[in-house]
Amino acid sequence: MIRLLVTVILLALLTGCGTIGLLPTTELVQKAIALQVEQTQQQLNQKLNLDLSDFEIKHLKIRQEQPLTIENLPAFRVRGTYDLILHLPKRQLTQHQQPFEIYLQIQQEGKSWRLLVPQQQNQESQGNWRSYLIL
Repeated sequence: MIRLLVTVILLALLTGCGTIGLLPTTELVQKAIALQVEQTQQQLNQKLNLDLSDFEIKHLKIRQEQPLTIENLPAFRVRGTYDLILHLPKRQLTQHQQPFEIYLQIQQEGKSWRLLVPQQQNQESQGNWRSYLIL
């Protein structure tokens, strides 16, 4: 009886540990948002000829993590808010409570995550995603 009880407890602990590793962490979400901000900043830099590459993401709050499947792989839609601090040459600009909605997908081997950005070319083409490796 004791062996059965110990076995059940160990199985529960192992199962719990396995599922925890599949959830996106706050650090991962912050890296994904930073990747999106960098891409936006690069576009602004090209159009406005400004250097807006120095920024920080602070006070990240995840409000919702919704599991889903995208292209037959597990993914999450993550929503929340963050503060964006832009370090400009002569001053610092802070944007508080910036809302975000990102899609994160764990790869088949389970070792890396990707940021997925939906592509909206037209109403007929649904399910097109641009994918970026999160380092």
